[in-house]
Amino acid sequence: MLRSGRLHISCSSFRSVASFTLDAVRVVPSWQNLFSCSVRLAMIAILAVAILTIAPFGSIAKTIDLAVQRDSLDNGLQILLLREPAVPAVSYYTCYKVGSRNERPGITGISHFVEHMMFNGAKRYGPKEFDEILESNGGTSNASTSNDITFYFEDIPSDKLELSIDLDSDRMENLAFEPSSLEAELGVVREERRVGTDNDVTGKMEEELYAAAFRASPYQWPVVGWMGDLMRITRQDAIEYFKTYCVPNNATIVVVGDFDPTQTLQLIRKYYADIPPGPPIGEPVDSEEEQIGERRIKVEKEAQLPAVMVGYHVPSVESRDVFALDVLQTILTKGESSRLYRRLIDEEQMALSVSSSYGWSIDPGLFYFHVEMKPGRKPEEAEVVLYQELEKLSKEPVSQKELRRAKNMLKTGFLRWLKTDNDKANAIGVFEIVFGDWKKLGTIIESYENISAQDIQRVVEKHFGEKNRTVVTLVPLAY
Repeated sequence: MLRSGRLHISCSSFRSVASFTLDAVRVVPSWQNLFSCSVRLAMIAILAVAILTIAPFGSIAKTIDLAVQRDSLDNGLQILLLREPAVPAVSYYTCYKVGSRNERPGITGISHFVEHMMFNGAKRYGPKEFDEILESNGGTSNASTSNDITFYFEDIPSDKLELSIDLDSDRMENLAFEPSSLEAELGVVREERRVGTDNDVTGKMEEELYAAAFRASPYQWPVVGWMGDLMRITRQDAIEYFKTYCVPNNATIVVVGDFDPTQTLQLIRKYYADIPPGPPIGEPVDSEEEQIGERRIKVEKEAQLPAVMVGYHVPSVESRDVFALDVLQTILTKGESSRLYRRLIDEEQMALSVSSSYGWSIDPGLFYFHVEMKPGRKPEEAEVVLYQELEKLSKEPVSQKELRRAKNMLKTGFLRWLKTDNDKANAIGVFEIVFGDWKKLGTIIESYENISAQDIQRVVEKHFGEKNRTVVTLVPLAY
């Protein structure tokens, strides 16, 4: 969708996807999809990051050392600065710890809606001026909303950094919520839902999967929101939500690029120090209990061919299992030599595509598989193969060769995530908010290296049992 002359890509979630089809192999590295939805298409594979140099994996350092400077203001605003003077440009991120998990029934989708309103005028800069002024000074901007985080960012010439600070502080303090802009943006969000979910087979299947798998978790509803809620959200709802969550004590500013840290801190203090903090923010309640039996849903919708999604509950980033799950995803669905690609597409020739979706999250989430069938083949056939492959993984240790391949792919993908200043700012913000400390970014390669074949067996046995799964089957209807 185009908004104010800027391409806006707002993800429905931060979930990693590895997908493979007969026509082409499409691999989206986990972190690119998971954490930088609005810029992931620009992250091309160049292995150059921080103090690391291109080298055989056996000689790659196990830690990543980024010279990030931390500071904060009395109103609770957190500041993370990383000077990278190679190019005279800066990436300026404002990261709010708010997403759809902070919503409640009746106002679902409001996080994403407030994101739209952030580009529609404040006190110093009126409607549509944010983009016009930024672009006339050589900058670009975008934003994304997920279950856990909302990001706003600008890429700008170094000598225009103060302009970006001015623009962002203005909308944090003085967002207008003009009635005419509000109704227009609500219309845009509703159309996004129609296009991306209501009229999209895969989007509808995913929505049904999450709604069936979760009963008491805020991950149950989609980031874009239920249409009924989008029809009734009021201006007052949006203002109250904004004043609760889009406040200094719930925000982290990340600056990466060619800038003077001392001068930048002075500018941030100048523009943000007088913005009052919001009320204390409690963590959303996740009352989801352990699933005690398989759940099945049928989606009857206009489609050409049948498909199936199979989802399993998996833990949050508080669990060490998250890194073993990354390795498992790679083994099963990443590349033409992955297990499910070989079985479903090469050997059995029953599927047109197979993919998996999994991402790090603050609360326990889902790991799901998606298989699109060939004409004349049934989703139940794909289920049999999937369950057989999971059973093998739980009973037979993965070979060291297969494990090494998966680790190398993950490490390469992770380093690609840190290619540009924008990528690094994105990653720093993600680790600060999702993991609770940006410094954990530096230990990820070591975490992958420590995964053993027994760890893969353990997580499959623990999380991928029959009673923990939810299955959504697409029953095609004629157009």
